[in-house]
Amino acid sequence: MLRTFRLNDMEKSALKTRKLLMSAKTFSILSFCSMLFIIVVGAAAAAQHYYAKKPVYSMRELAQTLTGGMFGDMMEVELPQFKSSLESESLNGKQMSTFLMKAMTGVNLDNPASVLAAEIPGMNEQEVILLRKGTGTDASVGPQDYTPVAFDPNADFITNLPDTEIDKPATGTDGKPDGDGKAVAGGASPKRKVAFIYHSHNRESWYPELKEEMKDPTSKTKNITLVGKRLAERLEEKGIGAMHSDMDYPSAIEGFRWELSYKYSKKTVKEAIASSSDLTYFFDIHRDSQKRKYTTVDINGKSYAQVFFIVGHKNPNWEKNEAFAGQIHDALEKKYPGISRGIWGKSAANGNGEYNQSLADNNILVEVGGVDNTLEESYRTADALAEIISNIYWADEMVSGKASGKE
Repeated sequence: MLRTFRLNDMEKSALKTRKLLMSAKTFSILSFCSMLFIIVVGAAAAAQHYYAKKPVYSMRELAQTLTGGMFGDMMEVELPQFKSSLESESLNGKQMSTFLMKAMTGVNLDNPASVLAAEIPGMNEQEVILLRKGTGTDASVGPQDYTPVAFDPNADFITNLPDTEIDKPATGTDGKPDGDGKAVAGGASPKRKVAFIYHSHNRESWYPELKEEMKDPTSKTKNITLVGKRLAERLEEKGIGAMHSDMDYPSAIEGFRWELSYKYSKKTVKEAIASSSDLTYFFDIHRDSQKRKYTTVDINGKSYAQVFFIVGHKNPNWEKNEAFAGQIHDALEKKYPGISRGIWGKSAANGNGEYNQSLADNNILVEVGGVDNTLEESYRTADALAEIISNIYWADEMVSGKASGKE
């Protein structure tokens, strides 16, 4: 009898031990699964955040083409307990073609307005992409596009204006013609002209420089072309042959349309390339529309207009343009910490998307300061840019063994 009780006690003890081991095993499995789930979700969230900022199309583009029924079917495959109440559907040819078209061209077949996004800034809310960050970069504050007060977003736009329609005489900032309309050389000292500076939005100005309060910070005479001229002069002083175009497109082009600015400036760049085979560097100088607190930095007791670079991803070779901008950005970071707001990429969904940068590998758009900066601050930045660009040029000359270019 006693032996029977002892056996029962041992069986009960063994049963409790087994239950305890099973509970521990279950707890370990659940803990491991929970930990794995958190790691996977965290990694997925990090990857989503990373790739959402990259200039490529993600699976979000495919998800946008799926119907509710198709999405429900996909959820049922992954979650057996989930039962969709929507009618089962398959991915049809239209949905697939919409996805492929958007992935390859950026055009959404279900949104005809996307066809115009390449020429009409502001038609799409897609944010710009920060490609390189500097010490002066606030990643939460990107470039702010300028739209003239008189600009009518409901106008009947012409997006494929032929070159013959924009082949008009050029004018300088004083409103007088500049000879045959071609770019004017920044100086006569260096024989080879290797840098070309122009302005697609040539009338961009600054509130502090305007005599009277204006809603639209633009000027026919006191504008961003002065900064381009300063850059050309400083490059010439450093032995870098420079050409500067201060063409005033609004008065030079009959029937001027602001949204076609890059088509007008494209012809200017092409003429410059045809006039000098030595041209290597191209700079489209602009002024940003952000406020002073986002566009100004103090360096050694002096205030500078901050600068950043725009690279258009509609250009198939945009990586080469970004690499050139990166050289200038990195050098600015070392010599003038905080002056650069980084390099930003834009697709056709947010602005022009190409910015004439397919015409040359070393063609970049440069934004100097904002609407609240002064001309003096912008001049300081132009001087800094000239110093950095000249250092890059002469370093390349030493490597290639080319002549200095002076007479």
